[in-house]
Amino acid sequence: MIDLHTHSLVSDGTDPPARVVDLAAEVGCSAVALTDHDSIDGLPEAAERAGARGLTLVPGCEVSCVPVGTGGLHVLVYFVDDPATPLGEELGRLRADRSRRNAALVERLAEIGVPIDFAEVVAEAGSEEGVGRPHFAAALVKSGVVDSFEEAFDRYLGNGRPAYVSKARLSAAEVVDLARRSGGVAVVAHPLSCGLDWPRLSALVGELAGAGLGGLECVYGHYPPEERRRLANLADRFGLVPTGGSDYHGSRKPDLAVGVGAGDLRVPDSALDRLEERRAPV
Repeated sequence: MIDLHTHSLVSDGTDPPARVVDLAAEVGCSAVALTDHDSIDGLPEAAERAGARGLTLVPGCEVSCVPVGTGGLHVLVYFVDDPATPLGEELGRLRADRSRRNAALVERLAEIGVPIDFAEVVAEAGSEEGVGRPHFAAALVKSGVVDSFEEAFDRYLGNGRPAYVSKARLSAAEVVDLARRSGGVAVVAHPLSCGLDWPRLSALVGELAGAGLGGLECVYGHYPPEERRRLANLADRFGLVPTGGSDYHGSRKPDLAVGVGAGDLRVPDSALDRLEERRAPV
């Protein structure tokens, strides 16, 4: 059993990278991927703990791409842990833009009469480098401005809301190319979240498969069995590896646990072996 999709407090999870590894070991995972958003900074800590716990750490990240439908398009990249690679350098640029966005978000909130102490936001994230909108939402809840994480996004932080500030994004095809040039492999994360109808989703997957996409996340924490089967058939149609993961975020998604998701997640070890075979030579 493996889990190829987890997050730590380096991005929008709530646990340190080492704790994510501990949780994977405790449920019997043979391998776990740490896939923080737009960052590989948590990988050294996770790798050290994985060595101590006797399981394989799959280095990874999840990149937020230019939307293609009513939802978000995210691409997971595996086997890249070097910041000097083409992908690593681009992630550095994305994080620099995230800092710009965070500063603009503080200003925007003040302009609409919701002043917030950025130090409190940083405290929610654990470090300034990891700050994102979820941490602003948590700070707004703690300060009493809103009653819930969801309300923070609905009233202020979500796309099109008064405090929304756009950020730099890559296209999915660009991420696939960066992954290949960095010795990694790319996988579309939770594909049903794109908000595309089935014909358009199939066309997108086919287009990315032609560009070098390696896999499709079919066994996802929130997907029922019939959706997992349909996605696995789509992956097979385009010669992609059907992968899976919990999308663990700690207390931000309390219904999803490392390794088992909502309780019925079982990602076979063979998925990792097949992804390894898809790695592009550098």
